[in-house]
Amino acid sequence: MDEALADRIAAYAARRMPEASELRVADLERIFGGASRETYRFALHWREKGGGADASRRLILRRDPPGSLIETDRAVEFGAYRAFHGSAVPVPEVLWLEEDPRWLDHPFFVMEEIPGCEASPPALMAPPYSDHAAELAEQKWTILGEIARADPVALGLDAVMEPVAPEACWRRELDYWVARVDRDELAPQPILRAAIRWLRRAPPPPAQKLSVVHADFRTGNFLVDPDFRIRAILDWEMAHLGDPLEDLAWGINPLWRWAKDERAGGLAPREEAIRLWEGASGLRADPEALRWWEVFSSVKGQAIWISGAREFTMGKNQDLILALSSWLAGNSQDRAVLHDLGKLG
Repeated sequence: MDEALADRIAAYAARRMPEASELRVADLERIFGGASRETYRFALHWREKGGGADASRRLILRRDPPGSLIETDRAVEFGAYRAFHGSAVPVPEVLWLEEDPRWLDHPFFVMEEIPGCEASPPALMAPPYSDHAAELAEQKWTILGEIARADPVALGLDAVMEPVAPEACWRRELDYWVARVDRDELAPQPILRAAIRWLRRAPPPPAQKLSVVHADFRTGNFLVDPDFRIRAILDWEMAHLGDPLEDLAWGINPLWRWAKDERAGGLAPREEAIRLWEGASGLRADPEALRWWEVFSSVKGQAIWISGAREFTMGKNQDLILALSSWLAGNSQDRAVLHDLGKLG
């Protein structure tokens, strides 16, 4: 355990909990696997006010790293967790958002830990979870439909997420990710550039509604408990307002076929995932519009891998996941683009 970091977390918690005393952090452990935030789990122990009973709580720290696959605003992620907590979209409770880097060197936020759950795609593709794949698929795509159905204004998310006109959703997202490719590519990307040209020539229709877009909704970003229930949707760092088809397309991207078959997210056939999403969202997944967003999802994915490779190459972040994700996922993302454009059998 990093004792210095544990002491600094305890000092911060003491500031946020003036009614408590004798605060200490135990069992601090880094959780590897993500590359946009540094994530730690720990137990916070304290004594209640006035020498009362001892208390403790399992918590998660999400801290900005020196470099990452993507650059995001932790206030948006925090706001999404706070808005959806207690709704039909299960998320952990968030406690504190801190923008001042003096406490832990970088901005961060703290939320509850939901223990005893599984998130790893390889584990979810194996028994006993694989025996409940259809059940998990129904939950997964229904929850995504609930995100699409939600009213961003009623949730207060229009205060932390930039608004966009329904007809401009596609252009804003495409321009954002193309700019990152322009900035970060280390070698020519002919397949990616061809896909970008196609996307600009054949834009999709305006969004049916302006929705909250999770933007990384996939198997691996939710927690499953021992009763095979999805207990929490995680990793909202790319969340924004936009076309809900963006989320659906990302979730059915071939890169996430963890079971090595045709099932979207390793859980259900693509058409079943779409049917479940339509039923929960009340929206229609127009095939041509969805195709545009599917090609876009591969462009976005490739942009993420390219940015990660540059961060690693430039020495800004030496987490091997940045290098490995670029190397391993890049070819798969190119193949997905070629398939969606009808250039690959």
